Amino acid sequence: MKKFNNFWLLTVLAALTVVLAACGGDSDEEKTSETTEQDNATEVRIGYFPNMTHIATIVALEKGFYEEQLGKDIKITTRTFNDGSAFMEGMSTDAIDLGTVGPTPALNNYIKNPQHEIIAGAVNGGAVLVARADSGIETVEDLAGKTVAIPTFGSTQDVGLMKTLQDAGLKVKTSGGDVNTVKQAPADTAALFLQGEIDAAATQEPWGVNIETNAGGKLILGPDEFAWGNESTNTVLVATKAFTSANPETTQKILKAHAAAIDFINENPAEAIQLFLDHVKEITGKELSKEEVEKAFERLTPTTSVNEEVLKEMATISKDAGYITSDNIDGLVNLSYLEEATK
Repeated sequence: MKKFNNFWLLTVLAALTVVLAACGGDSDEEKTSETTEQDNATEVRIGYFPNMTHIATIVALEKGFYEEQLGKDIKITTRTFNDGSAFMEGMSTDAIDLGTVGPTPALNNYIKNPQHEIIAGAVNGGAVLVARADSGIETVEDLAGKTVAIPTFGSTQDVGLMKTLQDAGLKVKTSGGDVNTVKQAPADTAALFLQGEIDAAATQEPWGVNIETNAGGKLILGPDEFAWGNESTNTVLVATKAFTSANPETTQKILKAHAAAIDFINENPAEAIQLFLDHVKEITGKELSKEEVEKAFERLTPTTSVNEEVLKEMATISKDAGYITSDNIDGLVNLSYLEEATK
């Protein structure tokens, strides 16, 4: 009987070993198949603005950091936008996979259609409030009864202006206050200053410096005072969830290129500025003043960090302004890919 028991025990153990080995083999196969299916991107479509606050994307393109990380088998295409609303529309209609944009358009669109996520920061600061020299505006309180230009309604600068006015006890007219806001492309704002059609502008760089230099504008609040100051997350890297979930390794490679660009900018500001100037001239046909861009560069901080507390406040202000129906942005920020990429 003892012999029989030993034989039976050995038989069962042998069978279990075969089964477990087979299961392990299936698991490895599934994992390999899953990895192959996840990283099948043959093209990466990047969106951005030809603005100073998008310098990280521009430098990554100019220095070839994306190509270096992604290799020759993945095609890189780009598309430029003039404002955040157009950018988010492009993302919502599957025209781009990822790119840099202001956080407010990203969060406003997220409330309506949560199909994208912020995967890294790009620039802090870089937004200012300037006024016409003869407008009589010396402080934020003097904006009462005046007209202020913003890039577009619901933009990061629009919401930043609301925060600034709120701190001074004022509101925009659309929220029952007495400060009028008008949508105006930043590149054309200086002309409106010269024509006397607007009194001030809440804008991003390099357009603040451009207004000061070419339209006699007066700086009322620099980037350290406007809205949330230098803690303001001005530009972020956003991607569709469809792209990141399907291509996690590719997403990490893109973030490595993004982080490399930010490091390069901080370590080589002069070269980064020249790359920006050359790129904008090639894209827009316009030659920006090097002196203006150098001055504008001093007003921003390239960084991969994201100030989530500021984003939450932005969401609340957007909700109060009627741009969105909720300020719950849980799930919008996902820095897990960045953490893996920068280990």
